[in-house]
Amino acid sequence: MKKKIMNPLLLLLSCCLILFSCESNQESLNETNDEMNVSDTHTFAKPQEAVVTHLNWDAQVNFELKKIQATATLTIKTSQEATHLILDTKDLTINSVMNGNNESLNFVLGENQPHLGAPLSIDITSKTKNVVITYETSEKAEALQWLEPSQTTDKAYPFLFTQSQAILARSWIPIQDSPGIRFTYNAQVKVPSELMALMSASNPTEKNESGVYNFEMKQAIPAYLMALSVGDIEFSSLGARSGVYAEPSVLEKSAAEFEDLEKMISAAEDLYGPYRWDRYDIIVLPSSFPFGGMENPRLTFATPTILAGDKSLTSLVAHELAHSWSGNLVTNANWNDFWLNEGFTVYFEYRIMEAVYGRDYSEMLALLSLQDLKAEIEEMKADGNFKDTSLKLDLTGRNPDDGLTAIAYDKGYFFLRLMEETVGREKWDAFLKDYFTNNSFKTMTTREFIDILQTQLFDAYQMDIEPVFYEAWIYTPGLPDNCPVPVSDKFENVDKALATWAANQSKEELQTSFNSDNWTTHEWLRFVRGLPESLSTEQMAKLDEAFGFTNTGNSEIFDVWGILVIANKYEPAYPQLESFLVNTGRRKFLMPLYKEFVKTPEGTEMAKAIYAKARPNYHFVASSSIDALLGM
Repeated sequence: MKKKIMNPLLLLLSCCLILFSCESNQESLNETNDEMNVSDTHTFAKPQEAVVTHLNWDAQVNFELKKIQATATLTIKTSQEATHLILDTKDLTINSVMNGNNESLNFVLGENQPHLGAPLSIDITSKTKNVVITYETSEKAEALQWLEPSQTTDKAYPFLFTQSQAILARSWIPIQDSPGIRFTYNAQVKVPSELMALMSASNPTEKNESGVYNFEMKQAIPAYLMALSVGDIEFSSLGARSGVYAEPSVLEKSAAEFEDLEKMISAAEDLYGPYRWDRYDIIVLPSSFPFGGMENPRLTFATPTILAGDKSLTSLVAHELAHSWSGNLVTNANWNDFWLNEGFTVYFEYRIMEAVYGRDYSEMLALLSLQDLKAEIEEMKADGNFKDTSLKLDLTGRNPDDGLTAIAYDKGYFFLRLMEETVGREKWDAFLKDYFTNNSFKTMTTREFIDILQTQLFDAYQMDIEPVFYEAWIYTPGLPDNCPVPVSDKFENVDKALATWAANQSKEELQTSFNSDNWTTHEWLRFVRGLPESLSTEQMAKLDEAFGFTNTGNSEIFDVWGILVIANKYEPAYPQLESFLVNTGRRKFLMPLYKEFVKTPEGTEMAKAIYAKARPNYHFVASSSIDALLGM
């Protein structure tokens, strides 16, 4: 096929970006990608003047005061004209700022701005190499979740964990908090002797008597991947380079759930190149953790809600593992390009699951994602947020968490899947492997990715792709008509089972005709989602009696069942629903349930009563969203 001549405007833009890229040495850690950070509206940093390249962090964790008292020694690279180092902070108390010679430096802590916190501007010269900041965190530090013993699984000791993504690292470390700025770090952390500290770095595998732990992260990372966890934690090895940490009572169950982790790592490497972070460990956190997982390098933070007992929810582990390439290795330059992290990761996750568990399994995941995506687009359209259903976002002046929707994850996935189906898996895999290799430890913008995709894939194979194709998928709201549609024989059987249930509402018929006793979590999700929105109390009771949805130990299934419970005022399930909301902190589960509550005045009152009990157990990431929803 004839090689396409690009649109002149598109060609001009691409050439400008290529020229800019050539003028900067992106291989060097010290040559941070300035073009990326000019466009990052969620940081005060001016890396073109002075940029952080290394952090030495010396900290003491004080559970009594619920504060971290620390000294951050920053190694910086400066321009010839440098007069200031500007850092991001939020609710930090700055006690002193000095240079490497113990000489005081003048500094100004600016005014707080919504979402962003306050800039810390420090007087420096072009010869300043180190800046030493002594400070302490606030009790309201948004990244830090302090748990009383009663809020943990084992109820014996307090617990602390951090959640830095998207821009919360600044609430516990004065740093240049932008995904486009990478630095290495080492740390020394003092904790109570009965506890163990872990970070997104090299980690201990057992407690020591002193309570002092040392860490090193030799690969450069952005601030949102800074992580700390402190608690009564034990370790179990899963293989030569992987293991799991958890509270003692949860450890055995966690190790059994993740026993396929080494297979996942090998499958990922076979697809897209070597794992670059030395070890891959997981910590199962207490239930208040607000996400399914967080891809902190070397140490994924995971919710206990994935411990289903049958490995049916471990696609989340595959997702966080995939981030070791997409996100941690090649990182979105700013939060407007978030889909470059998450869309790639969902695609990679499903490929890992296919390699380990088969195509039927991964296609069920993909179909559920398509269902979620369509539902979220309709909801965002109804809420007046339709413009945010494009992959490329504009989050200027907004909380970057506004971009944490199914769009970045699932629309991003289907765009990349369309690439695979357009050029063929062999060519696509070769392209992706080169993409991760050639852009390792670098940042990426949407514009740059389009240019790479066009020149290194479509032009390389002389494929004719019109610019309108990118416009429709990346810059236009909604879901294009050429979205791939996954095919699952297993779900076809579930849909037949739904029709059978509607006809006679018989558990025995389902067991006999469809072998429903052997269904996976994903088949049950399809079944519950396919039930009518309006059901009588008698129908709800029959379903519950047949399949035990109210007392299921599977959080994914209970969450979709809970929506039906609220919608149909199924009172027998209310105690379990309240317990679930009080003891689960994962925002993915909380928001749909609270949104269902607020559809009626009586539901809103019930939600507020439950939330009053639950809120102390939630991380800021979850509580801030629910506060807004409930007007509290």
